[in-house]
Amino acid sequence: MHIHILGICGTFMGGLAVIARQLGYQVSGSDQNVYPPMSTQLQEQGIQLMEGYRAENLDCNPDLVVIGNALSRGNPEVEAVLNKGLNYVSGPQWLAEHVLQNKWVLGVAGTHGKTTTTSMLSWILEHQGFNPGFLIGGIPLNFGISARLGESDFFVIEADEYDSAFFDKRSKFVHYRPRTAILNNLEFDHADIFPDLDAIKKQFHHLVRTVPGQGLIIAPESDANINDVLAMGCWTPVQLTSINGQAEWNAQLINADGSRFNVLFNNESQGIVDWSLTGDHNVYNALSAIVAAKHVGILPSDAIKALAAFRNVKRRMEIIANIGGVTIYDDFAHHPTAIATTLDGLRKQVGTERIIAIVEPRSNTMRMGVHTETLAHSLAAADLAIIYQPEHLDWDLSALTKYADNIKISQTLDEIIAMLKLEAPAGGHFVLMSNGSFGGIYKRLLGALGE
Repeated sequence: MHIHILGICGTFMGGLAVIARQLGYQVSGSDQNVYPPMSTQLQEQGIQLMEGYRAENLDCNPDLVVIGNALSRGNPEVEAVLNKGLNYVSGPQWLAEHVLQNKWVLGVAGTHGKTTTTSMLSWILEHQGFNPGFLIGGIPLNFGISARLGESDFFVIEADEYDSAFFDKRSKFVHYRPRTAILNNLEFDHADIFPDLDAIKKQFHHLVRTVPGQGLIIAPESDANINDVLAMGCWTPVQLTSINGQAEWNAQLINADGSRFNVLFNNESQGIVDWSLTGDHNVYNALSAIVAAKHVGILPSDAIKALAAFRNVKRRMEIIANIGGVTIYDDFAHHPTAIATTLDGLRKQVGTERIIAIVEPRSNTMRMGVHTETLAHSLAAADLAIIYQPEHLDWDLSALTKYADNIKISQTLDEIIAMLKLEAPAGGHFVLMSNGSFGGIYKRLLGALGE
């Protein structure tokens, strides 16, 4: 069977392509952005890549076309699929029908922490010899790959609320039907497809409707929006998590930065997590992963041992260099809350050492200016925040300076690099925050500071 994938170099679709190849299918695909590391990973799997979307890419007459959600009507290859009458599906539907059937699916949903929690949970299962399949929206450093078929009945998936395709506007996660569902948190995001928070809550309610009565839902006790979703109807047992709280599963912080904490179940210690990660968000991620692992039969004490060896995810506060007293991080920041919790965790870890956040507001929601005030406040833990104002941004970032006095706006990468060179002699921590390539600033900055 020949499967052709449109948008194959996206993280989700690229992972799907790897799994299809492991199933023995002939796989090809096209994308506008064919470059390493995804292009290399796919070509190593024997997958044919075509750069650009063109009708002639379909001359091979594939048996099935899988269409990514980034493609719309008017795209020449999409139009060719329709005009030729080729069989087509969305990525989530293909995954549900060809991979997830008869699997114990563990789905991780939420505005923040999906990739990290999915990676933690996959690693815990791997550490205990379960050899799970997984599909993750990033590259967990313990595996070095974003997806695999696995050799067990368990499949761990990042359950995204973004829509499935131009012809299926349901959230991706509605297709997955998890038996174990983690609802990490819920805030307004994806302003390009959701008009308001209630629209997202409705999609999460649809997810809850698919979890069996003999399954399990795991959620933070204090998230009001998740509580609203569960109040809309829930037919599944729910186990709640907290930090220094009263939930059934509670993390008692030993170190304020979250690098060491006691895991309590009904006030009884299950063991102490001692690891390299920081921040309350990662503590919540870890608790959820421990509870989900217990649902499939892994003792919390064994899950805790696995987390001690967890190496995090590429581009999640990944240290990319130490130059002359400056530590430089690459962080995949897509939402003000994620920025705030990440910087708060770093602040608790480094104390009074200088922190400079360099932010590219690249996600659709931030590009639309939805989070102006919250973005400004999210940078409070930084001594200095430099915000990149690229061309074609939909709003004037100077509005941010009304809410905080530690923010500077820059319209060029050259200016940002020059500012950081002046700051570098004082040492500290430079955190580059973007969910994209940030115009290639990483290599240029390392070169400038190393001069």
